[in-house]
Amino acid sequence: MAEPDEKKQPTNAVEHLTADNAKFATLSVDAKDATDKEHRMTLRQAIKLYPKAIAWSIFLSSAVAMEGYDIVLIASFFAFPPFTKQFGEQQPNGKYQVTAPWQSALSNGARVGEILGLTINGIIAERYGYRKTMIGTLIAMIAFIFVLFFAKDIGTLVAGEVLMGIPWGVFQTLTTTYAAEVCPVVLRGYLTTYVNLMWGLGQLIAVAVLRGFLKRDDQWAYRIPYALQWVWPIPLLVGILFAPDSPWWLSRRGRHEDAKKALQRLTSNTPEADLDQTVAMMRHTDELEKEISSGTSYWDCFKGVDLRRTEITCLAWAVQPLCGASLMGNSAYFFEQAGLGTGVSFDFSIGLYAIAMVGVVIAWFTMARLGRRTLFVGGLVFMCLVLLIIGFVALAPPKAKGPNFAIGSLLLVWALVYNITVGTITYSIVTEMPSSRLRTKTVVLGRNIYNVIGIINGIITPRMLNPSAWNWKGKSGFFWAGMCLLCLVWAFFRLPEPKGRTYGEMDALFEKRISARKFKSTAAELFADEVVEEKAEK
Repeated sequence: MAEPDEKKQPTNAVEHLTADNAKFATLSVDAKDATDKEHRMTLRQAIKLYPKAIAWSIFLSSAVAMEGYDIVLIASFFAFPPFTKQFGEQQPNGKYQVTAPWQSALSNGARVGEILGLTINGIIAERYGYRKTMIGTLIAMIAFIFVLFFAKDIGTLVAGEVLMGIPWGVFQTLTTTYAAEVCPVVLRGYLTTYVNLMWGLGQLIAVAVLRGFLKRDDQWAYRIPYALQWVWPIPLLVGILFAPDSPWWLSRRGRHEDAKKALQRLTSNTPEADLDQTVAMMRHTDELEKEISSGTSYWDCFKGVDLRRTEITCLAWAVQPLCGASLMGNSAYFFEQAGLGTGVSFDFSIGLYAIAMVGVVIAWFTMARLGRRTLFVGGLVFMCLVLLIIGFVALAPPKAKGPNFAIGSLLLVWALVYNITVGTITYSIVTEMPSSRLRTKTVVLGRNIYNVIGIINGIITPRMLNPSAWNWKGKSGFFWAGMCLLCLVWAFFRLPEPKGRTYGEMDALFEKRISARKFKSTAAELFADEVVEEKAEK
């Protein structure tokens, strides 16, 4: 006598939910429709369908320019005569230098504030939404600029940098997560990495402003650059009052109708059925993540499957400051200590940040073709070689002018490669790796790792370059080349390829523990067999 067929047992979160929850099975049909449409959507179609999402993402991302401006401003002040004369000490050669400990304090003050701001953002953004969080931090920033503008001693400047770091910590992650959640897969890489373009724009403006004030020798030479920071927050504040909130955040809060309304404001002429299917995809992803890991606290980032996702996010962020980026952040001071004149140092810095912005645009084209992982790993290989060459060139006699210009030129090449690869691609990677329910908190943790390493860099980099400290100058290239090599080893074995994957597909691949090098070629089983069969019958 034939034995009755045994019912297939669920083997993963998707099958468990489909077997136990008829409502989820119905939701899956619409979610699969939306997922298939996202995969078929071309870049041209996405731009036509999501013009308002693109505009709002670009608008909010411009807030990051403020941080890029101040971070480079304070580092460039170390090579700015009016500032060093006011806040520095006279050296045996007659020139003024801000001492290495105060350089570290000024560089790290903002980092300390950013860590606090990031931690706060991980809590309040998920509770009150991205729009309200941005409005509150912009108001705080307008007030904090007064501290920097009216500072009369270096201690007050440090306090002002700490305070300014709090809103910057919010901007660092909120802008990228907002961009990641208001656009479809095909636009995600472009809009999340646009943040790096704004970072570069802020840096370029800072160096250009100081270059324009080099001929002044009074206090306004450094106070006016601080005052220019009031230009950004007010128009941003007015605009964000009218911005839609993230539909993914609204869906996670159970406000599905509000999520649909937000999508209507982010898209153009979208049929009602398509909006319903997109919301269904969000709900499907949220339910799947609840099945895999039910929590949404910081502690849940370190549990189960999410531990690996947190590791990748944190270490991807860590690669940026570990691969030599602090040389670019201190470029004017680096060039001056390498033997170039003050004016030439600022000219080189302007060129460096202009090249960096060009690198971001090049990254948009290469990323679409090569993906994230290939660019990330390849960029680390090239940067490691350039840093080694900088170190060897710096071994030349200190009075020779040729090697000094060679070092400056090599750092420009390094900056271009950095912004085509690691500097830009990281912003996309860190928003694609976490689960939707833990995205904000995971990105916050990653950026905090970035800032902690930035604090360490803020202590050691001035000492590497300062003639009254270690005085390594260009030979610091050897140190950063070694760090770059360590980052390369990690990226090769641990960094997966997220290009073209929806958030639900990323969940499925991580749940199955697919290795980093097989991520690209593995098919994601996002829907149960019966859902696929039902779709085929329609």
